[in-house]
Amino acid sequence: MKYSGLFAWVRHADNFRYSHGALPGTIGTIAVLLTAVVVGFALHRVDGIRRLRHAAPAVAIALFTAGVVWLAGG
Repeated sequence: MKYSGLFAWVRHADNFRYSHGALPGTIGTIAVLLTAVVVGFALHRVDGIRRLRHAAPAVAIALFTAGVVWLAGG
């Protein structure tokens, strides 16, 4: 994957409705990502959830998706 593909969304930040620009949108997205990773690891440590192998990653992905949609405004 090319590096320009990784950062292509920066050029289209207005399309994602990050109203304050690309830098605050990036900071918010990284914050939501780190929160989702921490929640995923925390849930993975719970014995009842550990038996359900895909539960913790699914919750982390859902949290990240919901956070990014909330940041995008819609």
